[in-house]
Amino acid sequence: MSGNKWHKLKYNIQEAKKQGKDTLLTFGGAYSNHIYAVAAAGKIFNFGTIGIIRGEEHLPLNPTLSFAEDNGMKIHYLDRISYRKKNYPEIINQLQNMFGDFYLIPEGGTNDFAVKGCSELICKINIDFDYVCCPCGTGGTLAGLISGLNGDKFALGFAVLKGASFLKENVQSLLQNSNGNSLKNWDLNLDYHFGGYARTDSVLLDFVHRFISLTKIPIEPIYTGKMLFGIYDLASKGFFKEGSQIIALHTVGLQGLKGLLNKTKRIEIKEGLMYIIKQ
Repeated sequence: MSGNKWHKLKYNIQEAKKQGKDTLLTFGGAYSNHIYAVAAAGKIFNFGTIGIIRGEEHLPLNPTLSFAEDNGMKIHYLDRISYRKKNYPEIINQLQNMFGDFYLIPEGGTNDFAVKGCSELICKINIDFDYVCCPCGTGGTLAGLISGLNGDKFALGFAVLKGASFLKENVQSLLQNSNGNSLKNWDLNLDYHFGGYARTDSVLLDFVHRFISLTKIPIEPIYTGKMLFGIYDLASKGFFKEGSQIIALHTVGLQGLKGLLNKTKRIEIKEGLMYIIKQ
């Protein structure tokens, strides 16, 4: 449960125990960091887990789903049309008829409990700063950071999805639910998605390679790589005031690198670091 995932799951797990639930059910894609983390949480905290996976079954299982299954998660596939309706009562009722009683965790883990958990990230930053940045898939982590700042400093999210303007409404709704405040010290940048979720190009991959080579900090191009590219690019354009201290939240997700190996021949991993293979 690396990166931001523990903070998203912490209060959800407490609530599941409070409700007397013994099974967690959640949604995600075949390479989902969230699916990976919920499976691990189930094993650690003695919950049964069910992963509802978008799309059709593909065998053999990829590294993410293999890990989930090895940690006791039941994998169930939902066609893409039905998956878009995953929050509809009829779909939830079907799943309850199929699996019995469970505690539902939304896709990406984003709900009010996740916002509460992610708000606690702010108090763990022990240096002064002006900006805190994070990549955004569902908006939960950004909402948590904004809530934790409580009007101080500035939170900047970087959408990893194409056409993600709807995330701004999601974040605003989550903030309203969490603390009732209409906080303005934040923004969501939509310019660094590189074509959409899990999409990359040679520019992004080369940036990730250079970053790893220079810093020896492993990152991936799906979430953190896009955020860091955006930070560097905005800095070069004078977006940040000179002398600003910028915190970049590494949401990890490095398990997804193994999935990328199945999709491209331009990436290899040695000693935990990612390298771009020149063609």
